[in-house]
Amino acid sequence: MASADELTFHEFEEATNLLAETPDAATTSRSDQLTPQGHVAVAVGSGGSYGAEDEVEEESDKAALLQEKQQQQPGFWTFSYYQSFFDVDTSQVLNRIKGSLLPRPGHNFVRHHLRNRPDLYGPFWICATLAFVLAVTGNLTLVLAQRRDPSIHYSPQFHKVTVAGISIYCYAWLVPLALWGFLRWRKGVRERMGPYTFLETVCVYGYSLFVFIPMVVLWLIPVPWLQWLFGALALGLSATGLVFTLWPVVREDTRLVAMVLLSAVVLLHALLAVGCKLYFFQSLPLEKVAPPPQITSLPSNIPLPPTLPQSMAPS
Repeated sequence: MASADELTFHEFEEATNLLAETPDAATTSRSDQLTPQGHVAVAVGSGGSYGAEDEVEEESDKAALLQEKQQQQPGFWTFSYYQSFFDVDTSQVLNRIKGSLLPRPGHNFVRHHLRNRPDLYGPFWICATLAFVLAVTGNLTLVLAQRRDPSIHYSPQFHKVTVAGISIYCYAWLVPLALWGFLRWRKGVRERMGPYTFLETVCVYGYSLFVFIPMVVLWLIPVPWLQWLFGALALGLSATGLVFTLWPVVREDTRLVAMVLLSAVVLLHALLAVGCKLYFFQSLPLEKVAPPPQITSLPSNIPLPPTLPQSMAPS
């Protein structure tokens, strides 16, 4: 016959196995008459299953709320809507600048660099830098010219900052707006055309202006033919990048419309470069100095009028 200690250990082993199978079970120890001394009763509760179901439902509710927040996009009149267009890092901006400086045939700037994520950070600061550099270098050119020729009168021309800012920002926004509107209109005529979005067009134009910043700095060299050469090189790089980017869109249209549109894009770009050269780097007119009075000498054979002695001079 088994002793009481053996029965006790056997009951504890059964309880341990049952607890391992059901971790949420509760153990109670009773010493009443119906239960032998030291007997351990295991009560398996169903509260654990209810708790697990509640956790699953809570997680599903959180997932549903997260999906609703992702689907709710802010309106264009809110600050958070435009905040996403400035969410870029330095490597992305540098990569896009590099792509605008090195255009290649078959290398689409929008597809290879923007990748459906246009930003306004790069175009905004490129336009601001270009306007500031234009105004500063335009004044420095006149200062250097005055040192070479003192007859040039120079006074600080602060209004050039305003003129440069208005010109650059209007060009970087109004020209893409007109181009985007024209391509949208042509899409209704030619269904195969798929124009870029307005922000993609603005982004392309903004990054295309970066090459003009070093060009303006090089215009400080007081050699006219060298200045025009630098301007032509910068204009060629920038206009080539625009043509390579717009060609996949306009090639679906008629040949006449495509050629006219690309020619207009290049012509407007050239007008911007030439206008900056002629306005901000014009030479000041010479300072008007009154001519010295001419002294004429009388012939020696003409007698001079006699002068009265000082004592006889009328007082």
